[in-house]
Amino acid sequence: MSDGQTAKAPWLPPRWFIRLAWSVHRGLYKVSGSRVGLWQPRSNRWGALRLTTTGRRTGQQRSVIVAYFEDGPNLVTVAMNGWGEGQPAWWLNLQAHPDASVDVVGGPRLVRGRAATDDERLRLWPRWSESDANFDAHAARRSSETTVVVLEPRPGGASAVQ
Repeated sequence: MSDGQTAKAPWLPPRWFIRLAWSVHRGLYKVSGSRVGLWQPRSNRWGALRLTTTGRRTGQQRSVIVAYFEDGPNLVTVAMNGWGEGQPAWWLNLQAHPDASVDVVGGPRLVRGRAATDDERLRLWPRWSESDANFDAHAARRSSETTVVVLEPRPGGASAVQ
């Protein structure tokens, strides 16, 4: 904008509502016997997967549903913590224990999580903006850069899921 005007940040629901919505989503997935709650990405639309990591402190399995899109054999998500400050626990867990599993519409997969390299991030970030016109504005609310997370297939694929 010109003449000293600043763009108004797009509206976000309160943090408690975002956390509640994701909890309800996880609950629907669980009570439906995994039949509801996951979907495949489409062009200009992200999908939803269930990521299971190993807790960095407890060593116990922890699951969360996250948005993703496909990049060749890799699955790509963002460590956004509902646009709140700090890193989400699942990303901290992946940093400590990169080997994880995911449930997607096509079935379970073994993956290894890592942060996208600088060049990858530059290439992958715009794909999120294509699916959400407010993505960049929401990311700008955070004081730190939002990590783009790449989930690479591990040897053993779906046949060796834990």
